[in-house]
Amino acid sequence: MATLHERKNYRTAVLKALYRATGENRPGATGAGLRDDLGLPEQDLAAACRYLADEGLVEVDWTTHRTPAMVTLTHEGIRQMEADEEEGEARG
Repeated sequence: MATLHERKNYRTAVLKALYRATGENRPGATGAGLRDDLGLPEQDLAAACRYLADEGLVEVDWTTHRTPAMVTLTHEGIRQMEADEEEGEARG
């Protein structure tokens, strides 16, 4: 079981990967692609996506095994990532 710190890092990593995908004009990412790109265990990726979906930041198409098939940022997810990016620029 992942620690709270790890779970937060997993969620942040998923959001950042999806935000990069929107910048590359890709609407989302496959669950398998996210898992491989981020090196996340499948169970932890599913938990991160479930949390982010509950927060309204991503939409998830689930497989029959309850793992993410496709994950996309919602409008609210994009707005949050843009706000985080602007905040980082203001500090740096």
